[in-house]
Amino acid sequence: MYRRSFFQLLAAAAAAPRSLFASPGAVADTRPQTGPSQVRAALPTLRVVSSYAPAPTPGMPGPYPGRVVSVKSDRCVDTSTGAANDEVVREMMARGMRTLTGAAATPEAWRRFFQPSDHVGIKVNCGGYPNCMSAYEIVAEAVRQLTGIGVPPSQIYVYERFQNQMDEVNYAPHLPEGVQIVAAERANRNTDNSGYDPAVYMEADLFGEDDTRSNMMRLVSTRLTKIINIPNMKDHGAAGVTGCLKNIAYGSFSNVARTHQAGTSQTYSVIGTLASIEPLRSRTVLQIMDGLRGVWHGGPFARTSRYVFYPKQIMFGTDPVAIDRLLLDIIENERRAHGAISIWDRSPRSLKVDDTDARDADPNVNIIIREPGHIEYASTLGLGVYDRSRITTEDLTV
Repeated sequence: MYRRSFFQLLAAAAAAPRSLFASPGAVADTRPQTGPSQVRAALPTLRVVSSYAPAPTPGMPGPYPGRVVSVKSDRCVDTSTGAANDEVVREMMARGMRTLTGAAATPEAWRRFFQPSDHVGIKVNCGGYPNCMSAYEIVAEAVRQLTGIGVPPSQIYVYERFQNQMDEVNYAPHLPEGVQIVAAERANRNTDNSGYDPAVYMEADLFGEDDTRSNMMRLVSTRLTKIINIPNMKDHGAAGVTGCLKNIAYGSFSNVARTHQAGTSQTYSVIGTLASIEPLRSRTVLQIMDGLRGVWHGGPFARTSRYVFYPKQIMFGTDPVAIDRLLLDIIENERRAHGAISIWDRSPRSLKVDDTDARDADPNVNIIIREPGHIEYASTLGLGVYDRSRITTEDLTV
């Protein structure tokens, strides 16, 4: 759908943000020309290679830049058991989609984004199982609505990078027969790259690592026409938060754990750059932030319930930056309520690089200096609206 010749690519790149495209062998300097308040000095050089040009209207930030619909319900989760209420979640999903699009009926809202001919990927987040991953109820309702408007189950792909995480979560019993469950590799730091596209990648030498490339999943580059991004509300020890941007970027490319080590994070510029690469940027058309449960510390894996909290909401939009900007406040406020240091804390005094077990991590210690400014940086790449005064929020209660 977006494949172009190399010469067409060069013509398109002349008018595109510098981070989006680079011909093989060329270097794209992704640093913004006029930076926001949190811009870091001495950012690494990131070289992006892709032969895909953007859609006329890229999916990010999409048709609703700076707009976020939040649907809340006290009945959506039983906090004593952690179980979600499927009926309530369905109503939250319906209200959110209708309000976002202005559609009179729920199927009409979904038709604004998807047609029966589409091959739709649903990017889930499985790393926080069993306490906080993309909820079965939200994923299943998205599939139900897609099939309801005529997308065949065989053209719907629930995907994540790691097969071992998908096996743990096991979405299949919650979905219609025929929906495909796809992973790119067996487990984190695996050396099998067969699930990735060798022709679409970001190259960067961040810490002198041997493998300097992060390749896009083949599923994303060669098969999908549309993507729904379903992240969670989680903190992250290197990025500050795991939201829309990190879920779609780090969940669609190989070899990304290399971006943070020994107390230092390069997530500041890498997350937004990966999310900007075509065709991922153009095909990611809908953001549904799962806020039924959240994690205020110890993320992204959250193998303990110690840091779980319950925002009891779902956010809808097409702008990942705007949603993640709101997420920063949600996580920061929850950490403040527990007396934990800020996700913006950059003091060397709080850094303890040998404390690597997130399950027992001290909420007043940084294992890595976090980079929540990656969200603001992504706005400079055209991925969405960061300025809080320009973000329109619509709050609904079910």
